[in-house]
Amino acid sequence: MNSSAEKFEPIWVAGFMSGTSIDAVDGALIRTDGVEVLEFGPTIERKYKAGERQVLQTATQAALDWNWQGPQPESSFNAAREVIVETHADAWTSLREQSGDLHIELAGVHGQTVLHKRATSNERGATLQLMNAASLQAKMGVPLAYDFRSDDVAAGGQGAPLAPAYHQALLSGLGHKAAAVLNLGGVANITASLPNGEMLGFDTGPANGPIDEWVEGHDAGTHDAGGALAARGRVHEGLLAQLLDHPWFDVPAPKSLDRYDFNASMVRGLSLEDGAATLTAFTANSVARSLNQLPVMPERLIACGGGRHNLTLMSMLNEFVPCDVVSAEQVGWRGDSIEAEAFAFLATRTLRGLPISWPKTTGAPNPLTGGRLQK
Repeated sequence: MNSSAEKFEPIWVAGFMSGTSIDAVDGALIRTDGVEVLEFGPTIERKYKAGERQVLQTATQAALDWNWQGPQPESSFNAAREVIVETHADAWTSLREQSGDLHIELAGVHGQTVLHKRATSNERGATLQLMNAASLQAKMGVPLAYDFRSDDVAAGGQGAPLAPAYHQALLSGLGHKAAAVLNLGGVANITASLPNGEMLGFDTGPANGPIDEWVEGHDAGTHDAGGALAARGRVHEGLLAQLLDHPWFDVPAPKSLDRYDFNASMVRGLSLEDGAATLTAFTANSVARSLNQLPVMPERLIACGGGRHNLTLMSMLNEFVPCDVVSAEQVGWRGDSIEAEAFAFLATRTLRGLPISWPKTTGAPNPLTGGRLQK
C-alpha cells in the first residue's frame, strides 16, 4: 500500500457505514495517518426505524427498476437522502458524545448503495450511493469525505471492494503474512495479503443479502438470527450444484457484484428452512471456490461483518474452506465496526491524496485516489 514521504500527523477520524442489509448505521472512531491505525475509539450502532428502512428499501427497488434507463426516480432518491442525512447525523451525535475529549477532525461516510453494475470486458460499470454531503457536513461541522467509488468506476475499475486498503492495515498490525479477511455483508468480499506483500481483493459472491431477503419474504424476521432456520433445514444439493455452476464464478478476479445479482428467487419453491440452508451453503461454497483464485492459499481466513454471527454459515465455512476460519474478535478486531472503521481510514487517505484502489483490488488501471471532500 502506497504511503507518502510527506509527514502527516495522525488524527481522530469518524467513519460511518450503512450496508445493503439496511439494518443500521454503524459508526466508529480511529486514530490514523491513513497508513497505520494507531488507536481505536468508541463505536456506535444507530438502528433504522421501520419507516426509515422502508424509505431506503423503496429507493433500492426504484433504482433496480430504473437501472440507469431514463430519468432517475428522484422522489424516492431524495426521500432516501433525507433519511441518510438524519440517521447519520444521529449516529455522529452519539459517537461524539461517547468520544469524550477526543478531537475529531474528519469524517468519512459511504452513503447508501442502491445500485451497482459490475464492469465487464465489454462495458464499464456504474455505481450509485445516495446521500446529501452538503447537508450532512453542515450538521457534523467537520470536513466530510464521501463518494469513494465513482473515480474508480470512471477509470474502468469495479468500484468495489474498497475495504482492502483497511484490511491490509489491520493485517499488517497482526504481523500475519498468508492471511485473508472475509467480509460477510450483503455481498461477500475477500482481501488476501500474500507472503510477497501483494494485496488482492474481490467479491466472492453473495452473503447475507439473499438469506435476509428470503427470511423477510416469509415474514420470519429481517434475517436468519444465528443461522437457526438454516440449521433446521436441508440443503438442496442438486439446486446448490446448479447455483455454483453460474458463469460468474469463473470470471477472474478482481470482480464485483451488486447485492441483487444473486437473490432469494434462486431457492423459490423450497420451504423456509430448506431455502435458508441452501442459500447459506451457497455462500459458504462460493467463498471456498473463490479461494482457489488466489495464487497462494491463506493459512487462515478472518471473518468480519454481520454474517459471522450466523453460526450455521460459520460452521459451513469451516467445513468447506481449506484453511482455518476465525472470527474478527478472535484476532482482537471489532467485527461489527470494521466497515465503518474502513471509511474513516479511506477518508484520511482521501485527505492525504493517497490511493484507495489498485489494479488487484478493483481492476483499476493503476493505483487511484478517490473520494470527494465537503468542507
